[in-house]
Amino acid sequence: MAKADYYETLGVNKSASKEEIKSAYRKLAMKYHPDKNPGDKNAELKFKEASEAYQVLSNSEKKNSYDQFGHSAFQNASGGFNDFGGFDSDAFSDIFDDFFGDFMGSNRGRGRKTSRANRGNDLKINVRITLEEAFRGKKTSFNINSADKCNSCSGSGASDGSKTETCRTCDGYGKVRSRQGFFTVQQTCPDCRGEGEVISKPCKECRGAGIAKIKKTLSITIPKGVDDGTRIRLSGKGDAGYRGGTYGDLYVYISIDKHEIFQREEENLYFELPISLADASLGTTIEVPSIDGTKAKVKIPSGTQSGRQLRLKDKGMSMLRSSGFGDLYLQIKVETPVSLSREQKELLEKFRKLEDSKNNPENQSFFKKAKKFWEKI
Repeated sequence: MAKADYYETLGVNKSASKEEIKSAYRKLAMKYHPDKNPGDKNAELKFKEASEAYQVLSNSEKKNSYDQFGHSAFQNASGGFNDFGGFDSDAFSDIFDDFFGDFMGSNRGRGRKTSRANRGNDLKINVRITLEEAFRGKKTSFNINSADKCNSCSGSGASDGSKTETCRTCDGYGKVRSRQGFFTVQQTCPDCRGEGEVISKPCKECRGAGIAKIKKTLSITIPKGVDDGTRIRLSGKGDAGYRGGTYGDLYVYISIDKHEIFQREEENLYFELPISLADASLGTTIEVPSIDGTKAKVKIPSGTQSGRQLRLKDKGMSMLRSSGFGDLYLQIKVETPVSLSREQKELLEKFRKLEDSKNNPENQSFFKKAKKFWEKI
């Protein structure tokens, strides 16, 4: 299969300048680079073809030879393009400085990294509160060990009078690169940690880092209505950044203790209310606890059965970022009396003799169904 014309491959004409050729190749390299198209054989082929074309057309001597003789000008050349073994790496240095600057985030030629790059670590702390505190909200304080600016050097990492110097390892770029065949691998400079500069006389207290571990007390207002697992972010309360970098954030995770009465589901509260057989039969009014610490009156209708649910509106949890409240649900549990006295047993015996089907409709309904079932068998 005949090779494609190099000019057509790059999408330029023969009168194109070096800058136009470079710009055309750069666009194709950014589009078809294998790191951006993993596993795409077609993109890999296009990248190789564009690189081969650029290697020839960016070199004045090779370009003249190609213009006169075409592909045959290189048929007897050693090496080749299939494995990139014959590439002249210097011919690609400029284009890949630009390419990796965009693709890999290099700061080459852009001066020192911003403080954002040296941002301090985010921190995490767990705070336990009661359900009542979650209902009302709470102001609390806690101690935390974190990195703060070194007092001796005010976070600069340098002793008084010392100067910064260009890092010799990366020549001030903040990145170091190594070639693996045709490809270039880039990583943060290990000596200057991406700063591009080193301090001639580091601070003795922090050894040039600009930070020191301290213990400090922080205060936080936990809003009413928080739920278990709620995360509160305190901006800028994390670790200080390396050599004057910005502070990270502190994340406070709320844990709510299990309550001895109430169970919570979002903004609503639930609890099981045991009542006596007499109260369930005759009906009554009783007082039950509310999460706000007050007592709420509940009317139990006569004939109330176990499992019935009663709702007390607006007696549940506070709603987060709202002035509203959830509801309180009472699950009725009719308790069968135990440890009966002789007199109580006699009264119950007398009551049982007076009972009829109207007193226990569910009981009667069940045994009617059972009777039909037995008759079928």
